[in-house]
Amino acid sequence: MLLTRASPTFLPSTSAASPSPQQAAPPPPPSSPTFGRSQYRRGGGLVSVSSPVAGQRGAARRRSVMAAAGAVPAAKLENADALIDSVETFIFDCDGVIWKGDKLIDGVPETLDMLRSKGKRLVFVTNNSTKSRKQYGKKFETLGLNVNEEEIFASSFAAAAYLQSIDFPKDKKVYVIGEDGILKELELAGFQYLGGPSDGDKKIELKPGFYMEHDKDVTTIPNLVGAVVVGFDRYFNYYKVQYGTLCIRENPGCLFIATNRDAVTHLTDAQEWAGGGSMVGAILGSTKQEPLVVGKPSTFMMDYLAKKFGITTSQICMVGDRLDTDILFGQNGGCKTLLVLSGVTSVQMLQSPDNSIQPDFYTNQISDFLTLKAATV
Repeated sequence: MLLTRASPTFLPSTSAASPSPQQAAPPPPPSSPTFGRSQYRRGGGLVSVSSPVAGQRGAARRRSVMAAAGAVPAAKLENADALIDSVETFIFDCDGVIWKGDKLIDGVPETLDMLRSKGKRLVFVTNNSTKSRKQYGKKFETLGLNVNEEEIFASSFAAAAYLQSIDFPKDKKVYVIGEDGILKELELAGFQYLGGPSDGDKKIELKPGFYMEHDKDVTTIPNLVGAVVVGFDRYFNYYKVQYGTLCIRENPGCLFIATNRDAVTHLTDAQEWAGGGSMVGAILGSTKQEPLVVGKPSTFMMDYLAKKFGITTSQICMVGDRLDTDILFGQNGGCKTLLVLSGVTSVQMLQSPDNSIQPDFYTNQISDFLTLKAATV
């Protein structure tokens, strides 16, 4: 297989195509080559909304085209100053880049301070949905990092922002397979929800003739759930699988939204743990329906950030440790990309003939920004 690296030639910036946001709501996902169209049923009619699913399929097709073009492999970062000077904004993944579990990676504080001193905008984007932006702000503070809440974008926030962008009806509810971060962001956005950690202790007694009721409140009005949001969930169980499945299969127009499809995550710095993709995969398996993915590598968060900060995506460098989420996220948005080897990806994985996702550069960790200088002649 030919090694490929995306460039603006094949993956144009999607932020320029973003439609104007409605009042008091984030901009909706753009109608662009990286997004398709989906339908949301409301009041008997169909409302067209943007779908990250079709965007990922489109990205896969573009990668096949790029493979045929024979783009060069990733270059090892040798001159950090040149990369730093070439962009205005750095977007950092968190797990595997800034920290592992609850342990800060060496050299991170000094690196972030140096970039800020050069006038660079720093943004932190994570697929981990277990915390809200406010909760992540506290984690940064606990680790001794001075990061503003407005600089943090978690997939829990992206799920709520996506629902706002499509004018999801406030009289509908969201069933959550996930943790507290999703609940807090939905509440801040004004959406009703059920599920989450409180359903973690619920069990199903599979007796003869048992029929599981779903989606009924104390007024016995059915079909209140209009979306099922699935994220990483340490309280995952069969009750949640069945409840979410029934909502998606039986409630007309019910959306299936995934915060991410990450295979693994860093719960501790000792080993990798099964990620949110395992929960999403269970619901995909039972419903036979592809989810709308709002986290990386979908461009929804990239377009949101570009609109919010007025950033030109060609002036952004995406820094991450995962090829299929972080690097693809940057490539889909038309950004420069830097892979760090401090997380889940090794240099052997990067250079494997089976890997078709090539960043612009790779390096060991972000603190290399402090030491890698242009070679003297």
